[in-house]
Amino acid sequence: MKYNKLVRDKVPEIILKKEGKIPITHIAAYAEYHVKLMEKLQEEVEQFAKTGAVEELIDILELLDAIMIEKKISKRVVRTAQESKAKERGKFTRRIILDEA
Repeated sequence: MKYNKLVRDKVPEIILKKEGKIPITHIAAYAEYHVKLMEKLQEEVEQFAKTGAVEELIDILELLDAIMIEKKISKRVVRTAQESKAKERGKFTRRIILDEA
């Protein structure tokens, strides 16, 4: 079966151990890695939207961590910017829906 998608680092080992199949893989170049990160993020967000499963949320967080590493952005920088934006524009906790402006 062909996949052509980004997987967690230990998935090839798991396939070999659990299914006895020899996975065919390659290491993505930078440009391909970026595209595959974005594809995987979209896939996981869609799955989370459908299921609400914690497992999907975990995958989303892991992908965001990988994107920050790829872009050389520290969690501290993101957290500081997040706090600043929340202070300026608020969060999403009050469930406000803008119907018209």
